[in-house]
Amino acid sequence: MEEADERKWKGKAKTEVRGHKAEKVWPLIADFCGLSKWFPTPTCIPVEGVSGQAGCVRFCAGFKTPVDQKDKQTVNWTKQKLLYIDPTNMTLRYTITESNVGFYSYVATWRVIDCGEGSEVEWEYEVEPAQGWTLQQLNSFASSGLQVMGLRMEADLTTVDQALRLSN
Repeated sequence: MEEADERKWKGKAKTEVRGHKAEKVWPLIADFCGLSKWFPTPTCIPVEGVSGQAGCVRFCAGFKTPVDQKDKQTVNWTKQKLLYIDPTNMTLRYTITESNVGFYSYVATWRVIDCGEGSEVEWEYEVEPAQGWTLQQLNSFASSGLQVMGLRMEADLTTVDQALRLSN
């Protein structure tokens, strides 16, 4: 068993959400089935349980990966199960239960952390090596997706703050 664990790929990506503290960013992450609002995944819908509660399952599809061929005809998809959510520590953990992108034994942890004048979203993951992928490609996919996510969250939270200031 230890030998199999040593063979797993491990990675971490981070992004800043400037100007917005963790308590404002956390509800966006905790909305487990709302991932498509932030991450470059066109489809993310609940398929089982209640979004944001341990045991719920989301279906994510339509995202591009670094290993996709230009003439690829199939849609990339994953089913992801929320294993654990801790609002106090602003942490959640999920696993991919099914997919057509080659991930097996995938487990990820997301955290939101205060830092300076803003916050940071951290995505740690562990997965068995995926056929057709390199760890560098997986790290690039996570990092670029998380950067887009951070910028979208920052923009939307800034819009809310500005609108509320103007209405007062």
